[in-house]
Amino acid sequence: MSRTVTVGLDGSPESRTAAEWAAREARLRGLPLRLVHVWEPVTEPMAQDPLIGVATRRHWTERIPREAAGELRLRHPGLEVRSEHQDGFPGEVLAAVAEDSELLVLGSRGLGRIGGHLVGSVGFSVLSRAGRPVVLVRSGWRPDGEGAGGPVVLGVDTTAPDDAVFAFAFEQAERRGTAVRAVRTWSMPPYYVYGFAADPTFDREWAGQEAAALTEALTPWRQKYPDVRVTEECGYGSASLQLVEASHDASLVVVGRRRRPASFGTHIGPVTHAVLHHATAPVAVVPHD
Repeated sequence: MSRTVTVGLDGSPESRTAAEWAAREARLRGLPLRLVHVWEPVTEPMAQDPLIGVATRRHWTERIPREAAGELRLRHPGLEVRSEHQDGFPGEVLAAVAEDSELLVLGSRGLGRIGGHLVGSVGFSVLSRAGRPVVLVRSGWRPDGEGAGGPVVLGVDTTAPDDAVFAFAFEQAERRGTAVRAVRTWSMPPYYVYGFAADPTFDREWAGQEAAALTEALTPWRQKYPDVRVTEECGYGSASLQLVEASHDASLVVVGRRRRPASFGTHIGPVTHAVLHHATAPVAVVPHD
């Protein structure tokens, strides 16, 4: 299948908001939009129920993507919109369809700056499996809302910078005609605390080294994307708190997720986990080695 921007659609307000974000992203990329609705198997007693049985569920399974596609075509003339439904477990199916996509977009229920994101089990299942970037869009997102036209916030790990994460952030900023706001936070092991008392300049020296490492990591991307303005923020503290705060004025937050085998559960990293729950802007999670 040719590359598309794919969105998981279940008929909820969150997924419809995600579909709108995905439609705009598809137009920016010049790609078709693919709406996928997953019909999850039901137990035999539920299947026999006349109100929630197979026929009723199949009707809504087919109707939801068809109606959403029609609405999106009206709002985005010229955009190719495809709709389909598949049988299976949503986390598995959506992770699989992501492999044929430039990126996968999912909805996420937002409760404001205090409550933040509520990412459900399907979202985390997809994030832990998908080999392509996944964008989580909160239900309150609006194209003209807070952060519209704002910078792309990039969470930078200078200890293990990865090209896939940098490339995604800079490409997004270039498409949107906006800046990259690179955020790097650092902390020191407890045994270094004694150095502060012995040498008051120790913290300034360490901060200087961290700032220099951030600049070095960004240098090749500045050269590759000369038209993208870059701002650097490097400070001591919590990476998740800094990224969540930066998300308030951002059009998109980009973080990485290291691919690693897991015997059970979802492993996406504590910083990414916190950003997904509390960021106010859409969050792109980019898998990398």
